[in-house]
Amino acid sequence: MKILTVVAHHRPASLTHGVARAFADAATQAGHQIEWADLAAEGFNPVMTAEDDPDWDNPAKVYSPQVRAEMARIERNEATVMVFPVWWWSMPALMKGWIDRVWNNGWAYGEGKYPHAKAAMLAVAGGDAGTYAKRGYDTAIRVQLETGILGYCGVTDMALHMLYDSFEAEGRSAILARAADLGRAF
Repeated sequence: MKILTVVAHHRPASLTHGVARAFADAATQAGHQIEWADLAAEGFNPVMTAEDDPDWDNPAKVYSPQVRAEMARIERNEATVMVFPVWWWSMPALMKGWIDRVWNNGWAYGEGKYPHAKAAMLAVAGGDAGTYAKRGYDTAIRVQLETGILGYCGVTDMALHMLYDSFEAEGRSAILARAADLGRAF
């Protein structure tokens, strides 16, 4: 399977990038092909522009060249895996802006549906699972990302993998091992 692996972190040596590499290396060993989308390194602009603003009266709208290039990158793959840190109980603006601009009306929702039936999100979280469960943040994140984005865009084989305890050395090792397991099983 051809998997577009999208990573959103400004530091190439970050744990987030390590998670993306661990996933991709294991997926490659399992026979998959990986195409990288390193949004920060590529200088992707997450800010919505008038040219990419959804036009509810025109689902056939032609979006900006940058967005069309991202759409083409998605279309030449068969699945999407997004890797990002959890910031303020969600994904960073860079990843959210990529979704806002690229997963657009008429192509990913509305008259069109996202081209991939399979997508996963690997979310690197600082706290432990109990911290997220205590106030229902785990459920809120899952509903927002799985239901509100993936499901809304027609993705039927979806998963949000919360990778907890990134603040602890033992947690970081476990996160990298889990990412590799997810790559092998994808």
